[in-house]
Amino acid sequence: MHDKTVRRRRAVLLGLVVLSLLLLTAYFGESPNGRLHSVQRGFLTVVSPLQDGANKVLTPVRNLFGWVGDTLHAKSQRDELRKQLDILRREKTADEGEKRTYKELLALVHLNQLSLSQYHPVAATVISASPSIWYETVVIDEGEGAGIHANDPVVNAEGLVGRVATVASDGAVVDLLTDSSMAVSARIGMGAATGLIEPKVGEPNDLLLEYLPGNAPAVKGESVVSSGTVDPGHDSFFPPGILIGQVTSVNEEGAYRSVNVSPAVNLHNLSTVEVLTSGEGTRAFQVSHTATSLPAEQEQSTTGTTASEQLASTGAGG
Repeated sequence: MHDKTVRRRRAVLLGLVVLSLLLLTAYFGESPNGRLHSVQRGFLTVVSPLQDGANKVLTPVRNLFGWVGDTLHAKSQRDELRKQLDILRREKTADEGEKRTYKELLALVHLNQLSLSQYHPVAATVISASPSIWYETVVIDEGEGAGIHANDPVVNAEGLVGRVATVASDGAVVDLLTDSSMAVSARIGMGAATGLIEPKVGEPNDLLLEYLPGNAPAVKGESVVSSGTVDPGHDSFFPPGILIGQVTSVNEEGAYRSVNVSPAVNLHNLSTVEVLTSGEGTRAFQVSHTATSLPAEQEQSTTGTTASEQLASTGAGG
């Protein structure tokens, strides 16, 4: 039964093929006024109005489906572009961070060309900052394991940052220039007269250069630098010539004069710093060791009491 059905379908298909060939042959063989051409024209006359009507009816439907498809495609493209934009933003942020760190490290290399032969610079990353206004400190990720000791000077590419206050095996707390415990022997430009840089009372982001001789020259915009060792009785923790800031204004003259100073370093945006460690036997090491050996009540006034607390709270010591 199945074979008969298959043979019948094949016969019908063959018959239709033969009929199509005969009709095509007859159609192309007759004249334009022949019967087949007339049938074709009549068929088109009947079907054409129906086709035009169907096109007019279906055009809005086709447009609707096209609009929906285009909208979905546009949304897909939008989402893909947003993903690509997020990736590019992250890459740009990371690239800018790497470039910034590279520039800071490169500038530190240039800074080391100063007369710092007694010091061994150790690069470190700032991992946290003190939220306190009175105690201006930061925590770095290098400590005794890298040869860092208390009272070591800390700098960055812009100039003097501060001094190591408390040190652990793998971290340290740094007192910034604007911390209430800080005092730095300094001079203006190439002048010989020296004074003492301290935080300005009531303005924690500014510095004050005090105890300058009344006739010491001071001009707005001049650079203020560390003076280094002034004399055997007044050793300085800091090497000479490190930029501290610029003169912003000069107070009234008297027996002594004071100068307002704007810090050269942006102390609220520190990321990479360099600790100037001193080798044993050098004068810098002796000064630092002498300060560290002071009695507890004097050491408190030098390094501040909250530095060790902050180091412990941040877990920098492991």
